[in-house]
Amino acid sequence: ILCLRSPRNPEQKIIKRVIALEGDIIKTIGYKKKYVKVPHGHIWVEGDHHGHSFDSNAFGPVSLGLLHARATHILWPPQRWQKLQPMLPPERKPLHREQE
Repeated sequence: ILCLRSPRNPEQKIIKRVIALEGDIIKTIGYKKKYVKVPHGHIWVEGDHHGHSFDSNAFGPVSLGLLHARATHILWPPQRWQKLQPMLPPERKPLHREQE
């Protein structure tokens, strides 16, 4: 889970889950292409609320240059305090991952 600058508004920071890395092929959810191969120097990010999230399905692959920080905990509101788990929903795993 990363904090990054919004590709549409660099003044805004957004927190999203990394779904795919450069070279991965991902089946998108509502993006202009059904399948995308993540280009070199980019990642595919998604929010946890599919269909209601401003993420790569809206703006495409994200340049690594927009990465700001790694999110590790929810601190606010206090009743939601928790450590974030680095899990990838099984239905969102890349279809193909390039071998290094």
